[in-house]
Amino acid sequence: MSTKAIYETAGKALLTKYLGNTVAECRCVDVGFNTNWNDLVNNNGWLQNERLVVKPDQLIKRRGKLGLIKVNVDLQGAKEHITNNIGKEITIGRTVGKLKRFIIEPYLPHDENTDEMYICIYSDRAGEVILFHHQGGVDIGNVDEKALKYSVPIDETFNVTVMETTLLKNVPEKKQKHLSTFITKLFEIYMELHFTYLEINPLVVTADNIYILDLASRLDQTADYLCASKWGKIEFPPPFGRDAYAEEAYIAELDAKSGASLKLTVLNPKGRVWTMVAGGGASVIYSDTICDLGFANELANYGEYSGAPSEQQTYEYAKTLLSLIVKEKHPDGKILIIGGGIANFTNVAATFKGIVKALQQYREQLIETKVSIFVRRAGPNYQEGLRIMREVGASLGVIIHVFGPETHMTAIVGMALGKHPIKPPEQPELTTANFLLPTSVNSVSDESQGGSPGLTQSGESKSYVERPLFTAMTKAIVWGMQTKAVQGMLDFDHVCRRSLPSVVAMIYPFTGDHKQKFYWGHDEILIPCYKNMADCMKRHSEADVLINFASLRSAYESTIETLNYPQIRTIAIIAEGIPEQLTRRMIRMANKKNVFLIGPATVGGLKAGCFKIGHTGGMLDNILMSKLYRPGSVAYVSRSGGMSNELNNVISRNSDGVYEGIAIGGDRYPGTTFVDHIFRYQDDPDAKVIVLLGEVGGIEEYHICDAIKSKRITKPLIAWCIGTCASMFTSEVQFGHAGSHASNDRETALAKNKALKEAGAFVPNSFDELGDFIHMVFDDLVQSQCVTPKPDLLPPSVPMDFDWARELGLIRKPASFMSSICDDRGQELLYAGMPITDVIKEDMGIGGVLSLLWFRKRLPKYATKFLEMILMVTADHGPAVSGSHNTIVCARAGKDLVSCLASGLLTIGDRFGGALDNAAKQFSEAYDAGLHPADFVNKMRKQGELIMGIGHRVKSLNNPDMRVVLLKEFAKQQFTTTPLLDYALEVEKITASKKPNLILNVDGVIGVAMVDLLRHCGCFTLEEATEFIENGALNGLFVLGRSIGFIGHFLDQKRLRQGLYRHPWDDIAYILPEAL
Repeated sequence: MSTKAIYETAGKALLTKYLGNTVAECRCVDVGFNTNWNDLVNNNGWLQNERLVVKPDQLIKRRGKLGLIKVNVDLQGAKEHITNNIGKEITIGRTVGKLKRFIIEPYLPHDENTDEMYICIYSDRAGEVILFHHQGGVDIGNVDEKALKYSVPIDETFNVTVMETTLLKNVPEKKQKHLSTFITKLFEIYMELHFTYLEINPLVVTADNIYILDLASRLDQTADYLCASKWGKIEFPPPFGRDAYAEEAYIAELDAKSGASLKLTVLNPKGRVWTMVAGGGASVIYSDTICDLGFANELANYGEYSGAPSEQQTYEYAKTLLSLIVKEKHPDGKILIIGGGIANFTNVAATFKGIVKALQQYREQLIETKVSIFVRRAGPNYQEGLRIMREVGASLGVIIHVFGPETHMTAIVGMALGKHPIKPPEQPELTTANFLLPTSVNSVSDESQGGSPGLTQSGESKSYVERPLFTAMTKAIVWGMQTKAVQGMLDFDHVCRRSLPSVVAMIYPFTGDHKQKFYWGHDEILIPCYKNMADCMKRHSEADVLINFASLRSAYESTIETLNYPQIRTIAIIAEGIPEQLTRRMIRMANKKNVFLIGPATVGGLKAGCFKIGHTGGMLDNILMSKLYRPGSVAYVSRSGGMSNELNNVISRNSDGVYEGIAIGGDRYPGTTFVDHIFRYQDDPDAKVIVLLGEVGGIEEYHICDAIKSKRITKPLIAWCIGTCASMFTSEVQFGHAGSHASNDRETALAKNKALKEAGAFVPNSFDELGDFIHMVFDDLVQSQCVTPKPDLLPPSVPMDFDWARELGLIRKPASFMSSICDDRGQELLYAGMPITDVIKEDMGIGGVLSLLWFRKRLPKYATKFLEMILMVTADHGPAVSGSHNTIVCARAGKDLVSCLASGLLTIGDRFGGALDNAAKQFSEAYDAGLHPADFVNKMRKQGELIMGIGHRVKSLNNPDMRVVLLKEFAKQQFTTTPLLDYALEVEKITASKKPNLILNVDGVIGVAMVDLLRHCGCFTLEEATEFIENGALNGLFVLGRSIGFIGHFLDQKRLRQGLYRHPWDDIAYILPEAL
């Protein structure tokens, strides 16, 4: 949701901070169950010295008329009032809730007749409106009739003179100047902080100052990324009558971290009927149907998951919902409806895997709570998703009924609630094979060659309006690296028999100009991708559509830039969550330039047989099933992108198919409205029937009513507004779309449906009947010979992408790479199967990480500690050794860190640092062969080989290497046994007796101790331990440890700003041959 109410204390704090001296300081404190009165009074001394006002701060309207305000009391009176009322249950209309939070502020003596005024600023599609009345207070009455109004169109300057003459003409002259300054500043703050509604009643204006008494305000939550520093930590409370649940907060946190949409509102925790629905529009329709069937009081929650959440995100959502379901039992058992429309791009199987994982986790509780589950879903990979769900139903012991697109979307609701018999699923049409099996081009009628029926080769309708939105020759530019969406558009083009691709170029400012490879049927083509929009527009002047996949943070700038190019006639904005001020600016500029703006927050739209935007229509199997590859006779407009795909399905099953369909987007201010598109359909002779899927919130549908009455719309119009359930809820519920919120009775879905029916539209009794009405109206037109059904055609085959074929399980291929140590595909990184959060929580340290990633085992604590000791003692050995020397020389030559590190690492070998593996091999081979230490020494001497791990340039028996001492002591104390270390120490006695510096060095002690660790820690077989040594794991420890030192030397040289190194001549012996 975009616009959200805030607490009065929060609103007053913002106004006090930014209004400055134009208004008296708003002194106020909030009081709740956990308030410490002593601290409160100590921090706000005025509470003891002034008379006070106490009122609830819980988004309750008309508190004065309800008698909820206590005025002119002292601190003790305020405390007593709060103590007597906090936790008290009250009823306001149909809403029942408890008083939990109060606001205390100073009581202001004033003349109610002359000092109290009213001001309200609110936003609408055109701009901002200021309502002002010179008499405010509890008894103001109908503000719309009494108040003076000053409108400020979006992006136009606030005119102080016009404001004063318009609003302040009834205000005493002595108060006008101060009041004018206040209103001007208030409007500035309203815009700067992205308020969407701000009402002050009463606003007390005295001769000396201005005081804000009662405040109600809403902010545009989507502007958080612009205003976070200005707002500070702001809280968006639930409406009065509904508690805030920890589970709701958790889902909100998931939603904020995800690119998907995850929403959850708990309506009745003791309710019997729970929903988990995919899609903002679908979630509302399921709630409508549940309420229509008489189960409004049993509906436990509202929520939705959409926007292609990952398997892990869906699991977290489902797990949270199931935890709520099983908290309490119901004598009749509980019902979980897992529903949704036909997805455009969400992988149904992936999301269902997350749901199944949660179901398996809660298996026992679900059985105990007697939960029955009804599933209906379709979209990409839905067949696999439904199969997974059926299988888990058979093994889980929980009743699960599973249905696909062959079943009407909400039919499972009646089955679940016992209103209709549970029917076995119909056999779905199998369309996936159309990807794979070639069809004979020659078998298609000549009528379909080179384009869709009813269209000339130029793409223009034979008898159409001046400017169709899309044709069979429409060329588009895609902003963003959305390769899947582009490939989907090209595949659609191919099955529609377009002669040329609809996408001519892409824009992506984060890379240089290049070309992207795509498939065109069986062939491969290159599409140019530009860094700069100007270059793209110049080279592709034939493109007149731009599809903007930019993120919510950059969609505004990229759209405004696009509007500077007259060749672009249509822009589709996919991003959801663009601040409303920015959206309205885009709309205003687009209207000035006569550009059609589809969105924001939309999947786009399509014209059957011609062109589609991005992911609209879903995967090819759905496009084929809904016959979108050729035009039908029914044109529709919807807010919901997900429901547009469901409409494609419903229309194709009840008529000759879709002619055109547009999802205008779920935001409060869509770029184009229902009227804009329905008027196009009315003027297009090829569109015979119009379908409108409206929604609770806004008044757009009333413009349709007026157009029907005035005969501007004469074609059959079938309309249904979703959100009828909102009128049945006892507290305010914000649905998935930002615009799905009724500010008054006129904006409810019930009122709109009634108005549309009275105007002459065909309005069903529920969404369930929408398909029946389409069938009835279309059949009537056919019978009266007003419509000739469009013939069906055999589309050309499109090969299935390799990745998608593998996803569907149709093919298999050996992997190019295999990995058994790490997995980054899910919600959380896994090290050898262990989630990274567990690695951190259990304080495994770097030694524990090494044990997981190198050895794929969770080694004992002493073993991981020993690994860490190795890294510490091998980290560095001074600047003189060859590796450090190379690193330093390279750093002084100005090279980067990686180059300097590589220079040092390349010196590691048998002579420097790389003796660990060979030491381990030599000692373990001798020990395993049963050689006496003396025989081992003699053997190596006879072979003329050095014993790796023996000998030190500086250290000796009398001057031991403390690194060796520490490692030996730890191994002897902590290891279960150290046979090879003991053997090496015996060898040391023999070699040191000949020369005192022939001692066991760091490489040697690490090598033999690691063999003991691997062989005797209980985690590996002898063969596994040997394999690690042969594969170089021990040298890897030295490389890893010494990398720390090499990087240290690099940073040290940079810090010391050492110049280029040149070795001195006097340290080089020049030995040249005599002159030749």
